[in-house]
Amino acid sequence: MGAPAGTAPVNPIVVIPARMAATRLPGKPLADIHGKPMIVHCLDRAREAGIGPAAVAAGDAEIVAAVTAAGGTAVLTDPDLPRGTDRVDAALRTLDPEGRHDIVVNLQGDLPSIPPAYLRAVLKPLERPEFDIATLVAPIGDEAEAAAPSVVKAVCGFAPGETIAAGLYFSRAPVPYGEGPRWHHIGIYAFRRAALQRFVALPQSPLELREALEQLRALEAGMRIGCARVEAAPFGVDTPADLERAREALAPRQ
Repeated sequence: MGAPAGTAPVNPIVVIPARMAATRLPGKPLADIHGKPMIVHCLDRAREAGIGPAAVAAGDAEIVAAVTAAGGTAVLTDPDLPRGTDRVDAALRTLDPEGRHDIVVNLQGDLPSIPPAYLRAVLKPLERPEFDIATLVAPIGDEAEAAAPSVVKAVCGFAPGETIAAGLYFSRAPVPYGEGPRWHHIGIYAFRRAALQRFVALPQSPLELREALEQLRALEAGMRIGCARVEAAPFGVDTPADLERAREALAPRQ
């Protein structure tokens, strides 16, 4: 099915999981940003990256309707699926049952202003055969950001001049200890096809449950995550204030 693990990415696909249930911003995927639902902005960023086809893995019929009305592709998935990664895997079985796409990029549906270049960057670690999964990190700017539990920290060490490193651990705590840079984890992943199938079949792991970070399930199972460094973490939309910030960021240029 697709290219075997350990080969360079050949034929990626981007899948964006989205569902209407959100406690702080109900109906978030359909929030209006300059006449367009937020989920469609995310789909636009994915298409602008030019790495392959893009689709939405929707937990609700309203999301499917909005995406298709905008000319996009959406797959309705079981609303009871517990996490976005499960939704991506379910949609992929409909989108690509023959396994033509060897790499699956899981892009969060609340990053409407993510630079398209970041979707290209997340593929870079998978050019190295030792990594099963890839993700992005950006420098943490200050101690307040490092201390915030909402900011997930990636423990990785970049050699001089390198932009790719192994992700050794992820935490909500300000790790690692001591002087030196800390890294803000950005919630976008690229999976080798076989790695995604293995990941969703695994039970939740002890550290995953403790930190509420699903990538720890992969590490505890012996899977390797490669981190690509980018300049800055894009902001996610979780609150009405975040939505206003997104509207400012995506305002049409005069």
